[in-house]
Amino acid sequence: DVSPVVAGLIGATVLVVSVSVTVFVWTCCHQQAEKKHKTPPYKFIHMLKGISIYPETLSNKKKINRIRRDKNGTPKETGRGNLLVDAAESGLIGSDKAPDGPSAAPHVDQLPIKVDYGDELSPDQSLTPGGSKTSSPSSPGDDVMLGELTFSVDYNFPKKALVVTIQEAHGLPVMDEHTQSSDPYIKMTILPDKRHRVKTRVLRKTLDPVFDETFTFYGIPYSQLQDLVLHFLVLSFDRFSRDDVIGEVMVPLAGVDPSTGKVQLTREILKRNIQKCISRGELQVSLSYQPVAQRMTVVVLKARHLPKMDITGLSDPYVKVNVYYGRKRIAKKKTHVKKCTLNPVFNESFIYDIPVDLLPDISIEFLVIDFDRTTKNEVVGRLILGAHSITAGGVEHWREVCENPRKPVAKWHSLSEY
Repeated sequence: DVSPVVAGLIGATVLVVSVSVTVFVWTCCHQQAEKKHKTPPYKFIHMLKGISIYPETLSNKKKINRIRRDKNGTPKETGRGNLLVDAAESGLIGSDKAPDGPSAAPHVDQLPIKVDYGDELSPDQSLTPGGSKTSSPSSPGDDVMLGELTFSVDYNFPKKALVVTIQEAHGLPVMDEHTQSSDPYIKMTILPDKRHRVKTRVLRKTLDPVFDETFTFYGIPYSQLQDLVLHFLVLSFDRFSRDDVIGEVMVPLAGVDPSTGKVQLTREILKRNIQKCISRGELQVSLSYQPVAQRMTVVVLKARHLPKMDITGLSDPYVKVNVYYGRKRIAKKKTHVKKCTLNPVFNESFIYDIPVDLLPDISIEFLVIDFDRTTKNEVVGRLILGAHSITAGGVEHWREVCENPRKPVAKWHSLSEY
């Protein structure tokens, strides 16, 4: 016989377990139902030649594009070729093609450089290779015709959506001297917020590409169209170098009225005007070289006036530091992510063992990146100090570091657009 107390305890235990299992099963079923009916957190739908690419498959599409690029593009070289690809993806190699043959810097593989880092937390999501590529500052000359771009603009009133179709381009200049052709693609941004950034696929070996790609941007009231500007950046893809900038097209929507239907436009591609680029903010870094220990100390101090990258009007920035010897990246590291700020303070240092005789060929690249947990990270701005510095301030900073050993030299630098 079981006593009443024990029977009560057993009954209460069975009741609690039954209720807990029921609640758990109900919660799982409810979450699954919410996922099925939840609206994807994407702001646009991409149509490629009439085929809808829904937001749920955008991540898969990126993987497919990467496979196709490797399949149809120039075959990768083994050994040093892979290193050049790695350096090119980080945007440091110039517009000239990578050297070929066994005579191209054979001593690079035995580079006697070591890296020592302090403990730091890396972001959960690293920048994709496509995100770190930068455009070449070189452009065709003023006497070269850059061609024309044809596109259309429409507005969907029921869905409050702006529909932009990039149709084709004609008469593009030759950017690859070996093939006497180009591998064009187009990046499009809606100014001034730059919250909508999309790009077309790369079309191989053509000067008259037909893209026929449609981008639909939701949540744009018709009353705000007059304040927006469409910015098309025409580039030529290069596997072993930075992508060449062909030109740009700026289209203020104040002169376009899509209320009566689709408006088709053709605009001449103009040479890119760097002065029109919106400020990317400033970054303060400190460099110090110890000639006896042959050690370079790099300190990422802080940034200010960064552009707004999130819907909240803030950003989650961190800094990726790449160190190059000539064209080869020899080290990379990231700072902590600073949440919800446009003026982050990092104060993180990195130490590199670099022989004195290699200093003239060393470059340090700083990429300020906005961290995003749901989508890919986005490069905010870029700074290069050392052999590949393209600004007067960067050249002067590096000269002071080399001429004043053991002295930390800290300076502010404006970030350039990537």
